[in-house]
Amino acid sequence: MTTLTDPVTVIGGVDTHKHTHYAAAIDNHGRLLGHREFPATGPGYAALRSWMRSYGDLASIGVESTGSFGAALARELTRSGERVIEVNRPNRLARRMDGKSDRLDAEQVARAVLGETSTATPKSKSGVVEVIRTLRVTRSSAVKARTQAFNTLFAVMIGSPSQLRDELVDLTKRTLVNRCLRLRPETDDLLSLAANPERMHLAATKLSLRDLARRWKALDEEVKQLSAQIAALVTQVAPALVQLHGVGTELAGQFLVTVGDNTDRIHSEAAFAKLCGVAPQPASSGRTSGRHRLSRSGDRAANSALYIITIVRMRRHEPTRAYVERRTAEGLSKREIIRCLKRFVAREIYANLPQIAT
Repeated sequence: MTTLTDPVTVIGGVDTHKHTHYAAAIDNHGRLLGHREFPATGPGYAALRSWMRSYGDLASIGVESTGSFGAALARELTRSGERVIEVNRPNRLARRMDGKSDRLDAEQVARAVLGETSTATPKSKSGVVEVIRTLRVTRSSAVKARTQAFNTLFAVMIGSPSQLRDELVDLTKRTLVNRCLRLRPETDDLLSLAANPERMHLAATKLSLRDLARRWKALDEEVKQLSAQIAALVTQVAPALVQLHGVGTELAGQFLVTVGDNTDRIHSEAAFAKLCGVAPQPASSGRTSGRHRLSRSGDRAANSALYIITIVRMRRHEPTRAYVERRTAEGLSKREIIRCLKRFVAREIYANLPQIAT
């Protein structure tokens, strides 16, 4: 029986937002101890931790959205020695029954930790892998912008006056960009050509093509610089990973980002396979037993990386080619063989991740 002198075990829950975080504290019997809002700042994180500790022995804290609004809070709490649990999916049944508010959401986060429906350790986001992730996000944005710039340039060129279009239409991509960089409009003051619409159209088109080519060139240089930085970091962090057949610095970087800096959060090879979406899921029911289905969960970018490695090995890796021939002779389809190979590649990737004991 609990008395006033008995120590209280506290489980915290935090509903995170851009400017504020709402916290709730419950005990190990599920009773609500209190709730309060804190600013999403360094002093606010310290105040949140002190407030939760004022109720008793703080066992763990569930934090919502540890990859975005809750990233800084989770990092600060972990640095302070607290056990942080990642809770990203709200209890939909409770939300339908009880409604939604910051207090209710924070309380449901804490109850998810207490009921152990959420047990994942969040990524620390404080090491070199976080640097790689940041550079990869920046490069991805630059690549998309570069593609958009060229598509716009090509569309403008196709609709340009005939004398200019005929000169450019057959050029290859980089040659077209370099040629557009050398275009010299008659004038930059288009209003001075208002009396002659054809000359104004030609000057405006040359001006647009030149500016788009300059934009593409700047973005291309940015992509090259970022790629070189990422390649150097990935090679330094995971030299064994980039030596695997079919695994370059791009795919190795994706696996590092998927796992995070604190690789010990992935406790087994099977857990890594599930994270990558290549672990078969049980689908038995009634008299049907032993049936499994394809997993559609996990990190889809990591799953795509496994697929690319598998396809490369099926084309150029002799042991893999021999495996494909043997399994084909046994009656397996190509799709089934690829699923088996992706599971094997996940096992190999896990064995070569840095700081993971296999």
